[in-house]
Amino acid sequence: MPERLAENPFRFGRPGVECYCQHESGSAVIQLQFLINEGALVSALADDSIHMWNLRQKRPAVLHSLKFNKERITFCHLPFQSKWLYIGSERGNIHIVNVESFTLSGYTIMWNKAIELSSKAHPGPVVHISDNPMDEGKLIIGFESGIVVLWDLKSKRAESRYTYDEAIHSVAWHHEGKQFICSHSDGTLTIWNIKSPVKPIQTITPHGKQPKDGKKPEPCKPILKVEYKTTRAGEPFMIFSGGLSYDTVGRRPCLTVMHGKSTAVLEMDYPIVDFLTLCETPYPNDFQEPYAVVVLLEKDLVVIDLAQNGYPIFENPYPMMIHESPVTSCEYLADCPVDLIPALYSVGSRQKRQGYSKKAPVVQHIVSSDCVGQRHRQGYLWEWPIGGGNWGLGTQSYPEIIITGHADGSVKFWDASAIMLQVLYKLKTAKVFEKARCKEEKPSTEIVDEDPFAIQLMSWCPESRMLCVAGVSAHVIIYRFSKQEITTEVVQLLEVRLQYELNDLESPDVGGDQTPAPPTPSTSPSPLTTGPQTHPSTSSNSSDGMRDNIPCLKVRSSPLKQSPGYQVELVVQLVWVSGEPPQQISSLAINSCYGLVVFGNSNGLAVVDYLQKTVLLNLGTVELYGSNDPYQRQLRSPRKSRQPSGGLCDINEGSATSEDRCKSPTSGKTSLRA
Repeated sequence: MPERLAENPFRFGRPGVECYCQHESGSAVIQLQFLINEGALVSALADDSIHMWNLRQKRPAVLHSLKFNKERITFCHLPFQSKWLYIGSERGNIHIVNVESFTLSGYTIMWNKAIELSSKAHPGPVVHISDNPMDEGKLIIGFESGIVVLWDLKSKRAESRYTYDEAIHSVAWHHEGKQFICSHSDGTLTIWNIKSPVKPIQTITPHGKQPKDGKKPEPCKPILKVEYKTTRAGEPFMIFSGGLSYDTVGRRPCLTVMHGKSTAVLEMDYPIVDFLTLCETPYPNDFQEPYAVVVLLEKDLVVIDLAQNGYPIFENPYPMMIHESPVTSCEYLADCPVDLIPALYSVGSRQKRQGYSKKAPVVQHIVSSDCVGQRHRQGYLWEWPIGGGNWGLGTQSYPEIIITGHADGSVKFWDASAIMLQVLYKLKTAKVFEKARCKEEKPSTEIVDEDPFAIQLMSWCPESRMLCVAGVSAHVIIYRFSKQEITTEVVQLLEVRLQYELNDLESPDVGGDQTPAPPTPSTSPSPLTTGPQTHPSTSSNSSDGMRDNIPCLKVRSSPLKQSPGYQVELVVQLVWVSGEPPQQISSLAINSCYGLVVFGNSNGLAVVDYLQKTVLLNLGTVELYGSNDPYQRQLRSPRKSRQPSGGLCDINEGSATSEDRCKSPTSGKTSLRA
């Protein structure tokens, strides 16, 4: 395997089956080998140790370990139903381990015996080992320098040697065992006949520009891995990672599928760690009949359908990357109504999923109960090409839901009742707003640099299924759950001014009995609008050229088609006041019994009736404190006089009040704003 995996191996099987194994050393895993039908797994680590895991017990555990001290492990190979594990090293040697006793055998293939006079220099690390599909007694050994050796295990000698002038990254057999293919550092593929070691029978540069004068194609990026799979009815599949032209600057990591005369380049979101082709025929010496490719990315797992045109991907039942868009808000609900998860799943399963294989999802939501009929469990059936393992429904006696808000404005509902998280439904709040067509039209909110639709707060009523979300651009969206598709001609909009200015007030004299007046709000506490708007305010700028009464985002003016699920009931937007942008919303709550939504920020709070589409109450922060206004209090000295009463004033001493005695000599000369 050309690249490192992770510090710990995961196992994935049929939907719901996943396992996490922890290595105590914390070293990176470089390769994994299953003992097929044995319930065991061998892992090779970057610290040059190998471990045998027992997977049959409830908690996988390490049975055996072996550490190499003088040589670094570069490649491992375990033939089908074999008890011998082949370990290639950086020095070019191959050691053989008995998997039953997990001890080294006395058989070692030394690099100088393998290459003999084919090269005067060291061949480099071992990059590949595999047995001939038709003869398990013969091994193909690939060295980094470009030398491939066909080794006879019985006679303990090299039967043939194949030399190419470019470094080798991987080797793959044809199922008949008469040919093999190599991938090289210059982006070429060479196909060899085992009986003709002099030169390859074919050399291909899949992504290289073919010169007209017959010269060698321009070099491309290395092909890190290649697989060669055959079919009875048609041309073979050549599948490889890497190999793109150096001219494709900035292009994402790609997997290339060559089938006959067609070549498909499949772009991936993250760098490719490894891939494996799934075949209908499990036996290595028969036509493989490939039907899917499992691609392990740095942050995801992708399965490609080879049986359909365009090679779509299967919808993944595993949430490999919960931060598909960064999570900016999260809510958790336990013991929710039993009909809520099926309802969310029902609308979520009908959402259009572009680019997925037609074979998936064939999904059914299962709700089962125990003999008492009180406990409910959720499960899923998924047509997923990986079908290993058995799945238990877990032990939770109550349904759990997690809601995540993301930076792109999406909201995801997750079923957390089972062993793993399962996406139930996805909502995109950005659909409510107009899309910026060019850079000049992009929102300039001055309260957020990027991700203007990011979800900041969420409030959800599971009984009524009403949902309220607040975004970083000072907007609140109220959603109502419906199982029917509708088209909203006009998105209901309510604009709210929630900005107050504090006037400079002079503090009263020390001896005076004046009461400081509360600061005056810049606007009346009554709502700016008495009814819903159909589009954002377009009032003209103020005389000083500053914006006023303009929301940060523009609600779409065209009809909005809303699929079954959460549908927009009302959009509330805070607007600019006196040339100042609104502050971000810091608190949010919804009460579906009374049809109310309340939200607030540093300037105040507003209560909105989402049924009548109107503001009921708009209060500044100052008004919430009443007469004891903390924004204007008399400054007191931090020094406290030592008194036997613990710092309290003696009210019996003189005619002065206790408040006057506790005041600092400097009080009343300075006003302080909280």
